[in-house]
Amino acid sequence: MAGVGGHAGRQSELEPVVSLVDVLEEDEELENEACAVLGGSDSEKCSYSQGSVKRQALYACSTCTPEGGEPAGICLACSYECHGSHKLFELYTKRNFRCDCGNSKFKNLECKLFPDKAKINFGNKYNDNFFGLYCICKRPYPDPEDEVPDEMIQCVVCEDWFHGRHLGAIPPESGDFQEMVCQACMKHCSFLWAYAAQLAVTKISAEDDGLVLNVDGIDDQEVVQTENGDQDNTLKEDIPEHAKDTDKEVKAQQNNEPCTSSSSESDLQNMYGDLDVLFLTDECDTVLAYENKGKTEQATERRDPLMDTLSSMNRVQQVELICEYNDLKTELKDYLKRFADEGTVVKREDIQQFFEEFQSKKRRRVDGMQYYCS
Repeated sequence: MAGVGGHAGRQSELEPVVSLVDVLEEDEELENEACAVLGGSDSEKCSYSQGSVKRQALYACSTCTPEGGEPAGICLACSYECHGSHKLFELYTKRNFRCDCGNSKFKNLECKLFPDKAKINFGNKYNDNFFGLYCICKRPYPDPEDEVPDEMIQCVVCEDWFHGRHLGAIPPESGDFQEMVCQACMKHCSFLWAYAAQLAVTKISAEDDGLVLNVDGIDDQEVVQTENGDQDNTLKEDIPEHAKDTDKEVKAQQNNEPCTSSSSESDLQNMYGDLDVLFLTDECDTVLAYENKGKTEQATERRDPLMDTLSSMNRVQQVELICEYNDLKTELKDYLKRFADEGTVVKREDIQQFFEEFQSKKRRRVDGMQYYCS
């Protein structure tokens, strides 16, 4: 038995111990992330009536539209109401998309929230994400066969997701960047290389030959990265004329000089339109802007019950409640720490015992107080 006990002791030393306080803090972090992603989307009303929504949280239903069929996307509200028990792929957010739920792509399902939909949404764009496949490797995420821990990063242009090791670039270790442009989109939007040559901010792996764009916000400009981190004359020779004009404009902006390129603003707008990337000029299109909108809306809606209670009290009552709250928080944290240190599970009766003892201490303090009247 001694051997068994020793083994159990070694196991407890090796296994990480997580207290309930840690769990609560992690839950709060996850809740904040969820607010960022879902906060800008309506969880009760189908978004179809809004037309092509500028940006919203989207899902794909593997139960209704399996691989091999037509891709389709559903809004947040429909994911709850119409597909609650189905297998869903979380697509994070997509731009300019109209909810497909219940249209002709769904053979045996009618939308419960907005059944009167057109048969097809011609403005929607789809990729392999709608079948749960991502990156150039076309693998699911999370991938049960992939043992390499890796972060997925979304391309700001095509909105596909890529493994960090498949970017052909080394993302900043701090994760302090706003957007990324993948290899295929860099080739499609070659004018971005003009920015890459001037405003590189991160390092590219020498082992990869891919052309990758990492974007960050500097002076309200979208910045990009060349393959070797420096200006590359060979690459610049392959840049088309309109991109070279953009290069001149970037240099002029950096040096606060007037720009005399042959491209007018209207020509550049036409170029962005022809490449179907006008959204790159819209600051409100970014995922960051969407997340901030969600956080702001959630902060407005969420009310702190403690603050609501305090606002209805006088000054003396407020001080007493705050002291009581701080005592409870400190004692509960110390109480739970004992379980964490011992590696034992917190049971319902343990929590009941804590509050019984806390109330008993409180009564003793109140009974022991002396009151003086003048």
